[in-house]
Amino acid sequence: MTCELEPTSGTSRPTYKLYFEDEENRVRLYLGDCLSVMRSAPDECVDLIFADPPYFLSNDGITCYAGKMVSVNKGKWDRSNGFEQNFRFTAEWLAECQRILKPNGTIWVSGTQHVIHLVGVAMQQLGYRMLNDITWVKPAPPPNLSCRYFVHATETIIWAAKNRKSKHYFNYQLMKKLNGNKQMQSVWKIATPRKPEKRYGKHPTQKPEALLDRIILASSEPGDLVLDPFCGSDTTGVSAVRHGRKHVGIDMAKEWLEVARRRLRDELTNIKNSRPSRGDILSGSCCP
Repeated sequence: MTCELEPTSGTSRPTYKLYFEDEENRVRLYLGDCLSVMRSAPDECVDLIFADPPYFLSNDGITCYAGKMVSVNKGKWDRSNGFEQNFRFTAEWLAECQRILKPNGTIWVSGTQHVIHLVGVAMQQLGYRMLNDITWVKPAPPPNLSCRYFVHATETIIWAAKNRKSKHYFNYQLMKKLNGNKQMQSVWKIATPRKPEKRYGKHPTQKPEALLDRIILASSEPGDLVLDPFCGSDTTGVSAVRHGRKHVGIDMAKEWLEVARRRLRDELTNIKNSRPSRGDILSGSCCP
């Protein structure tokens, strides 16, 4: 078994399929609906979840990208279905995440004003334990073309434990070290994805690797299983395998899973090439 999150088909026809697997590094990508995959997984099998769900902001508006006026529409998956349906969907996937989290597991959920308040309310109803709300500051946000609002320069990331009984993991010492030996605050200034991170294509809501590196290092340990139920081009997976974690990513769009597969392949190749050979280990030549 590659990892603990091992979906199995029941009596109904599965609505997902395995798209990519690396058994040696315990990595899987599934093509399909995240609810179907999670519902067929056992209880308490995941250590950490990062979720970047639909923001429900594809409303035919406009924004600025590279100095040009462009549509905000990202695809049917990002369209709002009205408050009630949006909230129902949010509560459903959060409930499944809570079920499959281990007793001391945690979840991070990112979003803008369009969705993050739904996430917060649903989490409170489900009994999650709220740990932090991180403000991710983007140093160079696009300008506001209407000139009727402040420039949207941040996103919120909620960090929560499975429930009030959870004894969540937090690598306090490492975060303090990374912050110049001072306690790290909940406002993070991190640039948007760099050019190499977009070499196979840029997902419209792609997160920077530096952001996921910090999240994964702060709240998981080597060997932990990290799940991303809306993985897109899978920055989460790239960061997870880089730091020695197992990973499962799920997405409904084959085009983005293909980008994810290629990014993961590159990262896994880099990891393999950086490992000393058996001969090096036996001869001691890998040591200074």
